[in-house]
Amino acid sequence: MTMIRNLFVSLIHLFYPHVCNNCGEGLTPAENVLCLRCQHRLPLTGFHLYADNTLEKVFWGRTKVCHAMAAYYYNQGAVVRHLVHQFKYHRRRDIALHLGRQMGFMLQQSAWLNEIDCIVPVPLHKAKARRRGYNQSALLAAGLAEIIRRPVLPHALQRLNYTDSQTRKNRVSRWENVSGVFTARETAGLRGRHVLLIDDVITTGATTEACCLALREAGAVVSICALAFTH
Repeated sequence: MTMIRNLFVSLIHLFYPHVCNNCGEGLTPAENVLCLRCQHRLPLTGFHLYADNTLEKVFWGRTKVCHAMAAYYYNQGAVVRHLVHQFKYHRRRDIALHLGRQMGFMLQQSAWLNEIDCIVPVPLHKAKARRRGYNQSALLAAGLAEIIRRPVLPHALQRLNYTDSQTRKNRVSRWENVSGVFTARETAGLRGRHVLLIDDVITTGATTEACCLALREAGAVVSICALAFTH
């Protein structure tokens, strides 16, 4: 069994060299994706530890959200931006899974984890998912689910229309771009369940808000967990 595992690990390292994805230094067997030094450089928000945090306030007056957290600040860490770019545009699924697990470890410290029934990732349009080969939010959700032991409902939300990238849009344009784009599948069984909505990077919150509205229309209670927040 040990021999098979070592062979499997060697094959992984053939495709993903066992070096830190930030500084390039070799990783120890106990390290994954980042060395401990670079892992400690990630700008933690601490949002999972307290209510009425900055991210929760983003949604005040817009949509009802029970809890909201983001693991890291996006614009205060070049490492975070680099990692997001790698898993979104360079097929580094392993990075998304690793960061999802880190989100899970943080949620284990929260006072509200026991309220969560299931996990729902922000969906991609099927054309974009085919081109990219995966949904990065679904990968984050899969990594997180390994730690917090909640079922992932990857198809509970559907993106109806193909929309332009949000990257260069202002707040109003972002909302107009995603308004009415998402719907919850009737077969998802969301009514009365507390859903943890997973997103990669929240900037104005327009996409996340649109997903929350669709989930709430389906009768769900919603909390938010994002990898990063642009403050």
